[in-house]
Amino acid sequence: MTKGTPLAPSASDAAVAAERLAAWVIGALTAIVIGGVALVIYGPHGGHAAGSSWLPAINASLNATATVLLSSGYVFIRRRRIGAHRACMIAAFAASSLFLITYLIHHARVGSVPFHGAAWLRPVYFGLLVPHIVLAALVVPLALTTIHRAWRGRFDRHRRLARVTLPIWLYVSVSGVLVYVLLYHSGR
Repeated sequence: MTKGTPLAPSASDAAVAAERLAAWVIGALTAIVIGGVALVIYGPHGGHAAGSSWLPAINASLNATATVLLSSGYVFIRRRRIGAHRACMIAAFAASSLFLITYLIHHARVGSVPFHGAAWLRPVYFGLLVPHIVLAALVVPLALTTIHRAWRGRFDRHRRLARVTLPIWLYVSVSGVLVYVLLYHSGR
């Protein structure tokens, strides 16, 4: 009696391969985003026209929009309104993605923007900015993985990760608005 070898991988093998591919794609996207941000902040750029651009206000508006959508999505899922939750979370991801695009465009033009606010606000500004930067880098793979798990129907794993992702994403969105206000509207 001879043993036959299956021509196709088993369903569990396919699921494992799909998860590995997703992890690789999420890791690559995270590296691209972080590398892109570092490049536009610290790389060569066209003049320093920070005060003349309307993009920072758009960025703050997109962060505020993401905050409202994330909060609404949370309320909807707590009320078991899954369709409304899904719509809010997709819209929050879209708002955050648009933010990233406009942020990259703005900083490709102006580079790093120095803080010119009152001296007593510097510790407040940097106290918000440092965790904002660290958590903004962290939220990229967290949000992508959380969304991927929902898309794949892995709601048990989605829920567990969403409990970590949501507060971080909310902090990044809210602190982004506050950083904008302190950076562009707290002049001496």
